[in-house]
Amino acid sequence: MAKTVQKKIAKKTTYRSTSPANKPPNPWLMALGSLLIVIFFSFPYVLMFLTSIKTQAEVRRIPPDFWPADPQFSNYLTVWASNVQPGKSLLATTVIAFGATLVVVLVATPAAYYVARFRFRGRLVFLLLVLTTQMLQPTVLAVGLYQEFSGWTSYAVWGALILINGAFNLSFAVWMMQAFFSSIPKEIDEAALLDGLGRVQTMFKVSLPLVWPGIVTAIVFVFVNTWNEYAAAFILVQDPDLQPLTVSMPRFLGLYIKDWQYLFTTAVIAIVPVIILFSFIEKRLIGGLVAGGVK
Repeated sequence: MAKTVQKKIAKKTTYRSTSPANKPPNPWLMALGSLLIVIFFSFPYVLMFLTSIKTQAEVRRIPPDFWPADPQFSNYLTVWASNVQPGKSLLATTVIAFGATLVVVLVATPAAYYVARFRFRGRLVFLLLVLTTQMLQPTVLAVGLYQEFSGWTSYAVWGALILINGAFNLSFAVWMMQAFFSSIPKEIDEAALLDGLGRVQTMFKVSLPLVWPGIVTAIVFVFVNTWNEYAAAFILVQDPDLQPLTVSMPRFLGLYIKDWQYLFTTAVIAIVPVIILFSFIEKRLIGGLVAGGVK
């Protein structure tokens, strides 16, 4: 009897393992699909790089040539001496992006921890307001932003952009980080409090290491959003020496002279810091995205 049951179980197991639903995917098809995805998403960047090493005549040639006849890698040296001065713009973008990210992390972390750990009157309304502010963009509030910060001149305008970008990205960071804090059992905090730690010490020494992937995810999104911000910078920064990259790059396209090769060269340079950031925190970023999608 026992042998008969074992044979039936073996047959069912064999049947299930050979069913189409349980068959492993074809590795060649997976490799081909992955290659096509990489080519599809990489093509714009390859085209941008190839255009950046062309001469002005090659860029304006009709019909255009895909490959440059005489690659001008010197464009990456001569662009720094152009009238646009991308070096100053790169410095402005870096200061604003890091400043806004730092402000958001310092404010959003304790706010998200408090919202996740305490139940207070109006908590749901507060979270809905936080989510609603994501619908507002600097373009919608252009007049108000100009009236509020038009008096901020010189390097103080960078401070204005740090505050503006921090404010517009704060709600996203609070919403994401409170979800990560909420996923941690409260018993862990209670055990730390019983061991003699204060509430602030518990947050920094116990909770933060557990939600670090979520914090990294928020940092990346805030940094990239600030790095690519255009509307507020276009409205407030009138001094060419203080403009970030998103505002200064169109100046390569003048009324009579259009240096497309320098425009694409600066665009490639602007991508490099973001790539470096992703390469350093890729594992934690993926872990944060996966953890944020699993309950």
